[in-house]
Amino acid sequence: MKYLVSAIAFSVCLSACVQGVPTREAAVASINRVLDNYHQAAANAEWDRYFDLMSENSVFIGTDASERWTKTEFQQYSRGSRGWRYTPQRRNIDITPDGMSAWFDELLLSESFGSSRGTGILINTEQGWKISQYHLTLPIPNGMVREIMNQIKEYEAQQ
Repeated sequence: MKYLVSAIAFSVCLSACVQGVPTREAAVASINRVLDNYHQAAANAEWDRYFDLMSENSVFIGTDASERWTKTEFQQYSRGSRGWRYTPQRRNIDITPDGMSAWFDELLLSESFGSSRGTGILINTEQGWKISQYHLTLPIPNGMVREIMNQIKEYEAQQ
């Protein structure tokens, strides 16, 4: 009887511990919601909502080589705009074994720019998942790289 009570108590404790740890699927779903909300907030110029999804020490890296903004700098830049719309087409998410950080890449579609890519890192905080770094890039088809790189070199030489 004593062993039965011990086994039941152990099972209850183990069950409670396992239920407290989110599954990978739950974490991925939560991260997807954060990223979807991030894009929706940007499209609607809802800047408080947008920046609440970023960690306090976050960084946004834009398409221009000079664009590396802290959260505060990016807030100042963004608040004067009417927003921008990037629609996710495909997304990959990976999570560290301890479940405290994740990284992603996503293909995006923009009416203004066409295809683009977002990559970044999220951290798991007491307030939930927060974007710690977001990097927006414009993928260049391999067949166009040499031509585009030559144009960039010419542009930079004129600066």
